[in-house]
Amino acid sequence: MAAKKKTEPFEKHLQALEEIVDALEGGELDLEAALTRYEDGVKRLKTCYELLQNAEQRVRKLVGDREEPFDDSSEEDQ
Repeated sequence: MAAKKKTEPFEKHLQALEEIVDALEGGELDLEAALTRYEDGVKRLKTCYELLQNAEQRVRKLVGDREEPFDDSSEEDQ
């Protein structure tokens, strides 16, 4: 049985992305360092999108794929 790959939480990836953007915007990195940081940022951004998609799927499963997860009947009475 293959071991499940442990990923960092969304917040860690997002924080790292913010640091990468700050470093790139700072303009003090040489070209190679900037490219390396940019590549890492792209990987982390893809991971963030995947984690968000997984979270969305979990929520959809919980609410049964309805657009309106909660029935607010008080609005109907108005």
